[in-house]
Amino acid sequence: MRLTQIFAAAAIALVSTFAVADDAADKAIRKSLENLQLEVPVESITASPLPGLYEVKLKGSRVLYASADGQYVVQGYMFQLKDGKPVNLTEKAERLGISKLVNEIPVAETVVYPAIGETKSHITVFTDTTCPYCHKLHAEVPELNKRGIEVRYVAFPRQGLGSPGDEQLQAVWCSKDKKAAMDKMVDGKEIKAAKCDNPVSKQFALGQSIGVNGTPAIVLADGQVIPGYQPAPQVAKLALGAK
Repeated sequence: MRLTQIFAAAAIALVSTFAVADDAADKAIRKSLENLQLEVPVESITASPLPGLYEVKLKGSRVLYASADGQYVVQGYMFQLKDGKPVNLTEKAERLGISKLVNEIPVAETVVYPAIGETKSHITVFTDTTCPYCHKLHAEVPELNKRGIEVRYVAFPRQGLGSPGDEQLQAVWCSKDKKAAMDKMVDGKEIKAAKCDNPVSKQFALGQSIGVNGTPAIVLADGQVIPGYQPAPQVAKLALGAK
């Protein structure tokens, strides 16, 4: 039986109540994770809905599970059956963490394309001006704006820091009018901008921490990550369902 099936069966009729792990469990689990050399800081350890199993949240919103003595560590989805339907508790927890991280990015550090009329929701897009599918999505931003979706761009040089994409993104973020600079850069026009302190490397690191490994990566308001290009009508449908 697959691990997720085991969790689903074991979680039937359980109530999703969380509590901070007791000191002994917290110390034991942290010690085990140190031995695993995950190289990702632990943000919190709480009791999961499954008795005897603890939820471990890592920096960047990833979730693991561990036994109270730290001898068993599990990576995978935990499901709860509610009214006969499976609810992915792991995904819910990870989305909450991603939503918090992404929605805390200062709007002033993004390139914003506001909704036309009422703002019904927003999306955050990790983008690279050298990415063809980012260009394709960018062409549909006006349609998203018409549908009440605010688009917030953050930088993610897909070939790494120091790449041509990184240089282009820094030029955009160092421009007085970031929106106009983004439009020109996507259109293949060269822009001139003096070097400045900018958030490109910080946003790149944030994207990596939540699992972004390509562009465009669309993050909905609720923290759901949509990897790759999607047509505007599909993105709007998902965004409005996630507000």
